[in-house]
Formats: sequence, structure tokens, C-alpha cells
Amino acid sequence: MRLTRIAAAAAGIAIAALTLTACNSGTPGAGPNEPGGETTENPWTVATDVSLEGSPTFDAIKARGSVNIGVKEDQPNLGYLDPATSVRSGFDIDIARWIAASLGYDEDKINYVVVDSANREQAIINGQIDYYVGTYSITDARKEQISFAGPYFVTGQGLLVAKDSSITGVDDLTADTVVCSVTGSTSIQRIKDETPAKTVELSKYSECVEQVKNGQADAVTTDEAILIGYAAFDPDNLKVVGEPFSEERYGVGVAKGDTAFVEFVNAMLTDGGDVWTAIFEKNLGPAGVTGTQPAVDPAE
Repeated sequence: MRLTRIAAAAAGIAIAALTLTACNSGTPGAGPNEPGGETTENPWTVATDVSLEGSPTFDAIKARGSVNIGVKEDQPNLGYLDPATSVRSGFDIDIARWIAASLGYDEDKINYVVVDSANREQAIINGQIDYYVGTYSITDARKEQISFAGPYFVTGQGLLVAKDSSITGVDDLTADTVVCSVTGSTSIQRIKDETPAKTVELSKYSECVEQVKNGQADAVTTDEAILIGYAAFDPDNLKVVGEPFSEERYGVGVAKGDTAFVEFVNAMLTDGGDVWTAIFEKNLGPAGVTGTQPAVDPAE
């Protein structure tokens, strides 16, 4: 998907903040996503009698009888765990659920494993997770250690600042500016390489957001889709500024060389345009963004 931010989407952002508390409940087959408490069926169905020859990942899932999925839980609208209700929601979470359903596993057979950005490759290599869905940019360096299915989403790097900040874009970053992002992210490396700003690296984006809110940092940088989610959560104190200054292609991280699994997920994405659109509209549409599903890459 190529993400387009709609300027002055204050109304959409307010709506997004509401829908975050009304997304999929985690109950198999349905979740409350209407303010009135009504339920809507998931746009995917749980497959039966799935066969996937030549995939060590699928063999491990089948032997275990459940799916271990690496996710994030501090990214509103993408991968989020509501601390009050323990409800998981977001675009990435629903993509992860869709993959599991296509393999024949419903919500009650999913084990979510929270993995920070710096530890994703190792979690896949060690077999702690079967696949990872969590704003995971496809890069050549990462492809030396793991394989990717997708992309299922395309966005760009942006900046989140305090509502009263004078920063209007990446060109305003100076040697006195403090920019925060997570350890191991492509975003923080780009700031180091291409701007004079000081950098702070933390384990979670939510920690960076808190630093901006309390004045310890001037900006958070990561993919604009993530930043829009945080602005949606706290529009009185945060805003996204400027235009995206990179292209980030989100993929599903899997074990290196599991071509059969990559091809399975790619076929699911290619054939499931209506499902993808429904997932997008539920999770990101209300936040003031539009987009189209990207074509997948050939399996390597």
C-alpha cells in the first residue's frame, strides 16, 4: 500500500482515536468495531485441510498445533494492545490473523510474542516465532539473515513533534535538535546519515513519544503510518509534520530460505485484495489516509 496523508485531518484523527477502542476483540470470528457495540465478521475465513509442502515453518506450526506470531503492541492503529481491555488491534495484527486463518488456525490457536525491533531477526532465526508482522521494513541487510513475504504495505519515514513545535519537516533538523527512534530501525540510521541532529535510541516508539511530550526530545522519527497512529491517540499534544522522506516497504519476516511459506503468503495477498481493503479501511481509513495494496515481490 502507498500511504497518502490527508492534510488537516483533525476530524479523521479524532475518529481514529475512538475506533482504537472498538477494534477486533480477539474473539474468533468477530469483534466489536462499532460504537454501539455491534459486531462485524472478520473479512477472512479460516481454511481447512491446508497442505504446504516443503515449508519447515508450516511443519513446525502443524506439529505444535498453534501459531507463534511476532508482533508489536505499542503502535496505535497498527499493532496495539489496550492495557485496559487486553484487546489487540491494528492493521498489522489483522494481517497476522489473516495469514494464520489462511493456514487453518483461528484466533484461539494464535500465540502473540512481543518482539522489539532490535531482536526481530534473532527471534526468527531462533525459532521463537513462526513469522513476524510489525512494521518490518524489507531491506537488503535483513534479507541476508531472513526471508520476507510481501510487501503488504508501503509508507515513508516522517516526523512526529509536539503540537507547539516550530519544526515543519526534516530540513528543520539542526545540530541542536534531538530526534528519537528505536534501536535497530532504518529510520534512526537515516537521521544519523543524512542530518546533523542528535539521536536517542530506545527500545519502543512509545518511549520516544513520551520523551517528546516531556521535552526530552524534539521529534520522533519512524514510518509515517506509525506516527499518524500516535497523533490520533493524542491530537492535543502531538502532530505529524512535513512530507515523507523515504520509502518503507513492510514485509512478513520468515525463516531464511522458506520459499514455500513466502510463496503461500504472497499468493494469499495477491488473491485477497478485498480482504486487504477491508482490513485497511477498518484500521487506517478513519485516521485520514488512503492507499492501494502493493504488488508482492517474487520469492527469493
